[in-house]
Amino acid sequence: MKNKPLILVTNDDGITAPGIRTLIKVMNTIGNVVVVAPDSPQSGMGHAITVDNVLHCNPIKIDEGNQIEYSCSGTPADCVKMAKKIILNKTPDLCVSGINHGANSSISVLYSGTMSAAIEAGIEGIPSIGFSLLDYDWLADFNASEEFIKKIALNVLSNGLPKGVILNVNIPKLKKEEMKGIKICRQANGIWEENYTKRKNPSGKEYYWLSGSFKNNDKGQDTDIWALENGYISVVPVQFDMTAHHAIQNLNTWDL
Repeated sequence: MKNKPLILVTNDDGITAPGIRTLIKVMNTIGNVVVVAPDSPQSGMGHAITVDNVLHCNPIKIDEGNQIEYSCSGTPADCVKMAKKIILNKTPDLCVSGINHGANSSISVLYSGTMSAAIEAGIEGIPSIGFSLLDYDWLADFNASEEFIKKIALNVLSNGLPKGVILNVNIPKLKKEEMKGIKICRQANGIWEENYTKRKNPSGKEYYWLSGSFKNNDKGQDTDIWALENGYISVVPVQFDMTAHHAIQNLNTWDL
């Protein structure tokens, strides 16, 4: 690449999270980096956008590097919209979101702020990737993932992505030498079985706390869950066209 690409970096864990700081460092070796990320954690926000409140987006400098950074009061999707329409006023060559602290495989892609930022970028016509590490620890070790992240990002810059397609990349919690490589996968058929625990605060007022566990209903060996459980980085191409095309013919037989 003769000219350095313009790379937008965002996330949902907040602009100070170790995951995004690692992603910024890696992207600085590839291109010119602009960071627009939430000023506070936004995990599980999905594709929410701010419609009933003001948005603040302020320049900030957190650590060393040539990146330009902005801290945004909005959601991950807001950050991408603000980046393209206000801060950059043009389309970046690539958007990368993450590195998320925790998995965004299988059905979690629907709830993920990390992936919603990447999907918003895809809607805006920006080739985009969401990166997640299967470690929820704030002090997770992201070093083992750096080489793979750079490789995937460079491939997207070189090869492009089909229109409307975004990559969902999940990285197992392993040492670099333990990782077996990268697998292109499909999203596993799984669900979250959730529970709400009823509790009382010190003043006696009832509240609820969400908990649950993931149930994998998919035994296939071509899924993201299988890849991650077997030491591979999973790459799932996802799309924002949610039309169930296979159901259209059946619905056309209804008496509507």
